[in-house]
Amino acid sequence: MDKSKVYFTTFKTSFTENLLSKLRRLMLTAGIKDIDFEDKYAAIKIHFGEYGNLAFLRPNYAKVVADVVKEAGGKPFLTDCNTLYVGSRKNALDHLDTAYANGFSPMTTGCQVIIADGLKGTDEAIVPINGEYVKEAKVGRALMDADILISLTHFKGHEATSFGGAIKNIGMGGGSRAGKMEMHSDGKPTVAAEKCIGCTSCTKVCAHTGVTINEKKAVIDHEKCVGCGRCIGVCPKDAIEATFDASNKRLNCKMAEYTKAICQNRPCFHIALVCDVSPNCDCHAENDIPIIPDVGMFASFDPVALDVACADACNRQPIIAGSVLAENKEKHKDCGHEDHFHMTHPDTEWESCIEHSIKIGLGTDQYELIEI
Repeated sequence: MDKSKVYFTTFKTSFTENLLSKLRRLMLTAGIKDIDFEDKYAAIKIHFGEYGNLAFLRPNYAKVVADVVKEAGGKPFLTDCNTLYVGSRKNALDHLDTAYANGFSPMTTGCQVIIADGLKGTDEAIVPINGEYVKEAKVGRALMDADILISLTHFKGHEATSFGGAIKNIGMGGGSRAGKMEMHSDGKPTVAAEKCIGCTSCTKVCAHTGVTINEKKAVIDHEKCVGCGRCIGVCPKDAIEATFDASNKRLNCKMAEYTKAICQNRPCFHIALVCDVSPNCDCHAENDIPIIPDVGMFASFDPVALDVACADACNRQPIIAGSVLAENKEKHKDCGHEDHFHMTHPDTEWESCIEHSIKIGLGTDQYELIEI
């Protein structure tokens, strides 16, 4: 396969060009208007951010994307699917309230906001994929009703998949409630009892009563657990751990197959902003300090090449003092592992997602980086 083109620009600005203008120029240079948008519905897949989190992308960026689509004759809308876990986006009403509170409204972005899988996360389209792990993907219906898909991704760390890039934004983010459960079903966390202090933080975030406290220690019922990983993120003692075995690989592979199901048979364009690179997903109701400095904006027609280019760029950055990454680097200084995302969450890896994405024809990890 030939190298995919990935376009890049830094966050450095001038008196004549601000960040919004740079994003527009990046998109146009990368060829977004090669897509025929005339009278077509264009889904802009984004993460609206959990209420309380401040690392999510500013709505100003989404407006730039929507404006470019409208200029080309398209009908854009911002969209995401509901969550599995307890939080401010677990149903469409709460999700819309959160999106508006975080600045994503028709007035600020110039387009409508639609929760793709409906009121309770059950409005789904069944998409045949016949993959190695997924035969029929369960995807938010509005996402599949669109003629064109644009992913606008905040590239950051993630406690289950090492980082959250375009593939996670589309594949996991595009799954309905049942789809998310299918992807997570093999990756069940475990409790290191010797670290657990019985604080009940994990029980409060579990939407499925999968975690209980027994004799002042957390216990996870794998029959009820859907593998969403929220308990991992809130544990103050790192007592809950992802199972670093074949199940993690299956999670990554299923996510890649869902992305293939969502992207296949229609035009797609992908944008990633590498800024405020928090250690955890924007699904958290908080965000820790970034693990590395801001890097820049990337765009490509290939989501795999885009994710790899972003990861490579992040790994070339210095580590921010006081971050989770800096703490883990000191703690595991003899491990010899230089990947920033793996070091941030040592029980995770992202390579299997990329490998499987290539295998199923989603894209390539070979890219030409074109700086503008």
